[in-house]
Amino acid sequence: MGELSRLTLAEARDRLRARDFTAAELTDDCLAAAEAAAVLNAFTPPTPDLARAQAAAADARLAKGDAPDLCGVPLGIKDLFCVEGAPAQAASRILEGFRPPYESTVTARLRERGAVMLGKLNMDEFAMGSSTETSAFGPAISPWRRRGDAAPLTPGGSSGGSAAAVAADLCLGATGTDTGGSIRQPAAFTGIVGVKPTYGRCSRWGIVAFASSLDQAGPMAKSVTDAAILLSAMAGHDPKDSTSANRPDEDFAAGLKGDLRGRRIGVPREYRVDGMPAEIEALWAKGSDMLRDAGAEIVEISLPHTKYALPAYYVIAPAEASSNLARYDGVRYGRRARIGAGDGVTELYERTRAEGFGREVQRRIMVGAYVLSAGFYDAYYLRAQKVRTLIKRDFEQAFDAGVDAILTPATPSAAFGIGDMADADPVQMYLNDVFTVTVNLAGLPGVSVPAGLDAAGLPLGLQLIGRPWDEKGMLDAAFALERACGFAAKPGQWW
Repeated sequence: MGELSRLTLAEARDRLRARDFTAAELTDDCLAAAEAAAVLNAFTPPTPDLARAQAAAADARLAKGDAPDLCGVPLGIKDLFCVEGAPAQAASRILEGFRPPYESTVTARLRERGAVMLGKLNMDEFAMGSSTETSAFGPAISPWRRRGDAAPLTPGGSSGGSAAAVAADLCLGATGTDTGGSIRQPAAFTGIVGVKPTYGRCSRWGIVAFASSLDQAGPMAKSVTDAAILLSAMAGHDPKDSTSANRPDEDFAAGLKGDLRGRRIGVPREYRVDGMPAEIEALWAKGSDMLRDAGAEIVEISLPHTKYALPAYYVIAPAEASSNLARYDGVRYGRRARIGAGDGVTELYERTRAEGFGREVQRRIMVGAYVLSAGFYDAYYLRAQKVRTLIKRDFEQAFDAGVDAILTPATPSAAFGIGDMADADPVQMYLNDVFTVTVNLAGLPGVSVPAGLDAAGLPLGLQLIGRPWDEKGMLDAAFALERACGFAAKPGQWW
C-alpha cells in the first residue's frame, strides 16, 4: 500500500467503515512510515505491539458495525499523557523508565472510541520550550526545509513531535498540550491545524502538569474537520479533574459550513508588533480579506494590555511549574541519584533534581521559586495575576461589543533552524509565544490554520481566537479560512 498514512482522519474513518482496508493495514502503513522517518525523532518511542493489538480490536468492532468516529484510526500521543503500559517520561531524564499504572482521561476517551496509539511523541522537557530542543531524547526535526537549504529546522514546541508526525504523515492526528502556545505555534511551523480548547474543556487528569491554571490538551491534525473530530472525542467532563467544566459533549465537526454572514471578526491593533516580518503582515491582511469574502464583517479592536502578556505569563507559568515539579524528588518514582554513605535525604533531592532536570526546566523552577518567595510575591506574582485579570477583561469587552472571533498571526516568524537560538538570550525564544500566550491567560479557545508559505517555502499560520466555550463557532470560521486559503503544500520527503 504505502499511501494510507497520507489520508486525512475523515477519509480514513469513512474508508474503514466501507471496508476498503482494515485497521491493521492502516496501522502497519503508519508504523512503516514512522520507521522510515526515524531521523525526524518524532516518536519516543513507537509502541508497535500495542498499536497492532488495538488495531485488531478495532477491526473486530468494525466487523460488527460498532464503529465510533475514531475506530481504527492511528494517532500519536504526546509524551505528557499517561497511558497504561507505555512509558510516560515528559521528555525528561527525571522520569526515566516511568510506566504509569493508570491512563489519562483524554487517552482513555480516545481508546474507548477505538483509536489506535502508534506511540509516544517527542516534546520539550515538561513542555517547557518552543522548539523541542530541551527534550532529553534530542530535538524533533521538522519534515520541512527551506528551499535549496538542507539545514534542519525545528517543528516548534513544546508539541514538536506531534507536529512533525502529523505533517510528515506518520499518523493521522495527534494529541498536544498548550500552556502558552505549545499546540498552535508548532502547528503553524509545520503547516497543520492545532486547536487549544477553552480551559476546562478537556480533562487534565493523567497529564503531567506544567502550569495548572494554563495547561490544556487539544488536537493536532491535517485539517480543521479532522481537528474537530478529534476534539469531540477528547473533550468532556471529568469528575477527577476539579477544573473540568461540566458541559454536555458536543460534535464539533457537525455543521462546519464556513458561512460567516452576520458574524464580526475582530483584528486587534496591538498585535502589530515592532519588527513583524512583512510576509506575516501581508498574510494577516489577506486572511482578513478572505474572511470578509466569506461574509464576515472585519472590525478593528483594541486589547490594550496585550503588551504585558508575555512578562505576566513568564512569571505565572514558572511559579506554577516550581510548585508542580517539587514532586520529582527521586523517592517515589523515576530517576534516583546515587548518594554517599554519609548523605541524607536533602542530598538525595538535590542530586536527583540536578541530574534529572535539564537547563531550561531548572531555569524556570528557579524563576518560579524566586517570584513566590517572601518579599517578592507581591512585587511579581500577585502583580502578574492582576495583569492576567486585565487581559481577560480586554477580551470580554471585545466579545461584549459584538465580536464573534478574533484574527491574529499565529507566530512572529516561520520555523527557525535547530540550534539557531542555542546561544541567544532565553527571552528571544520566549518571544515565539507573543501572539499565543494571551489566549491561555484568558482561558479562551484558539486555533492555528495554515495559510501560506514564506519566501523560503516554509508554512505560515493564522490564529483565530474564539469566545469562551464557542469552539464550534471558532472552528466554523477556521473552516472558512482553510477553504479560502486552499493550503495544500506538503514537505518534500527528504528522509
